[in-house]
Amino acid sequence: MSTQTTPRSAVAEKAAKTDNRDGFSAEQVKTLSSALNPLLADYFALYLKTKNFHWHMSGPHFRDYHLLLDEQADQIFKVTDDIAERVRKIGGETIRSIGQIARLQRIQDNDYEFVPAHGMLEELEADNKLLAENLRKAHEVASDAKDYATTSLIEVWIDEAERRAWFLFESTR
Repeated sequence: MSTQTTPRSAVAEKAAKTDNRDGFSAEQVKTLSSALNPLLADYFALYLKTKNFHWHMSGPHFRDYHLLLDEQADQIFKVTDDIAERVRKIGGETIRSIGQIARLQRIQDNDYEFVPAHGMLEELEADNKLLAENLRKAHEVASDAKDYATTSLIEVWIDEAERRAWFLFESTR
């Protein structure tokens, strides 16, 4: 009895397909995934930038800002799993590498050797506002697809991004 092997591409194609329990069409899955994956990349970029600024914070308000950014980074990171799992639940594919994050992210990196504390907070405020704007756009896509679970999640994430931006704004006054 001979054993026949399946070509790697066929195995990968079969493994890539998930049970589409929510009943979204292939086009809806593609559209939703295309809206959610850049958000996931944005969240990873914002997480790393927030941790970068947390690690490199200095100045008279060091302790308060250091703790604020650590708290915000934790909140940001927790959303990444929710986004990726939502993409998979609807039958989509999600990001697989740092390179893919770099290609999809809309939150800009900051590689400067020194950024003053006030500048860090202002930049993160602007990034959180941009994230909220991108979340609103993804909400429209999810709403059009009648993906109520995703719209519900996004509404919470918008509120969190706006709250982070508000805290950062108030900290710079």
